[in-house]
Amino acid sequence: MRLADDDIPVRADTTVRPELPDGDVWSQVAAVCGATADAVAPVVAAGRVPTVFSGDCLVAGGVVAGAQRVGVDPAIVWFDAHGDVHTLETTTSGYLGGLALRVVTGAHPDRYADGFGLRPLAPERAVLVDARDLDPAEAEYLETGRTGRIPVSDVSAGTVPPGPLVLHLDVDVIDAREVPGLRFPASQGPTTDAVLAACARLLATGRVVAVSVACPWWPARDDDERAVRARLISRLSS
Repeated sequence: MRLADDDIPVRADTTVRPELPDGDVWSQVAAVCGATADAVAPVVAAGRVPTVFSGDCLVAGGVVAGAQRVGVDPAIVWFDAHGDVHTLETTTSGYLGGLALRVVTGAHPDRYADGFGLRPLAPERAVLVDARDLDPAEAEYLETGRTGRIPVSDVSAGTVPPGPLVLHLDVDVIDAREVPGLRFPASQGPTTDAVLAACARLLATGRVVAVSVACPWWPARDDDERAVRARLISRLSS
């Protein structure tokens, strides 16, 4: 479902609204990610750090692909309350956003990466931050695989992969009490201040080449929800 224009209250320099092709959802995801990559690439090439706001974590692959198109080979730091490391074989809900990090790191390339020219990242070139709400298959994958997992408090230049970075932030990493109306709320999480401080530590390294922010929330129910979201988006944009 496409969010209304004002559900992510940010003043955008560029708005990505590709014509979605007929066909399955994967071809539509590829169209969105490809258009995102087209928008990101010239900004990175100019030496600036684009911030991309979207409603779903799958768009992060388009941000990575945009950096790759101009010769940058980034790792990714993935802030999320959830693992996002399911595959089509392990998902119990069928929600494709639950595969988002896994497809960025190479799962189902024929469905995802090949559709918009992403070169999948090696699993060890990704680190998952927080991920306190894991399904059993995700927990097993993270225990036995090469993708790192750290708490928000441990985020620093020395605990993330070396070299250029894409910083991906799903706002549901923040405790659900501070962000109303999330589609997949998770309690007992870090505060907004703690998450933004961790992001600031990464940005201070000068290694972040692009930022991806996913806002998987329901349409705002009232002015209070809109105000909370606007404050959060303002802080993420600054």
